[in-house]
Amino acid sequence: MKEAVYIGSDPSRRPDLEALMRSVACGDEQAFAGLYDAVAGPVLGVVRAVLRDRAQSEEVTQDVLVEVWRTAPRFEAARGTAVNWVLTLAHRRAVDRVRFAEATAARDHRAALLDRLPEYDEVAEQVEIRLERERVRRCLRTLTELQRQSVTLAYYRGLTYREVAAQLSVPLGTVKTRLRDGLIRLRDCLGVSA
Repeated sequence: MKEAVYIGSDPSRRPDLEALMRSVACGDEQAFAGLYDAVAGPVLGVVRAVLRDRAQSEEVTQDVLVEVWRTAPRFEAARGTAVNWVLTLAHRRAVDRVRFAEATAARDHRAALLDRLPEYDEVAEQVEIRLERERVRRCLRTLTELQRQSVTLAYYRGLTYREVAAQLSVPLGTVKTRLRDGLIRLRDCLGVSA
């Protein structure tokens, strides 16, 4: 009679994982060491297939094995094998890590976008400033050419009355009158009360 050849370890030498799991459920640390040795490699393989990062995979594998120690009493042999139960925990934990990383990245991305957007009040203020500028431009178009030149030189270029008079080659009194009349028309056009 020929002797059977096994690839991997001889099945008669493999630990009974269901029996180990029952002992772990009772708090047997020796049983957990045996279970750990039997499933740590496959757990790391499942986790690594999902995460693809060695350091994170090792961390998640440790988390899974700690969870096995804590939740061993929940294992039900009637619902499946111990190794399948442990590998299911490993897969779920790895997927949770991926989802957490994606959610964190999305949250960070949204936060970065919010940092770049101006605050509501700032936007409202900019809109008001633009509308006010447009109202002033529209009102400036209601002035005579001489009034508009005087107001523009005095208030937009910052020239003094004397400098406006020199620029336009008109007497100082004429510039003052044009500016006064122009400002009164602007005030009335803009609806500003005196």
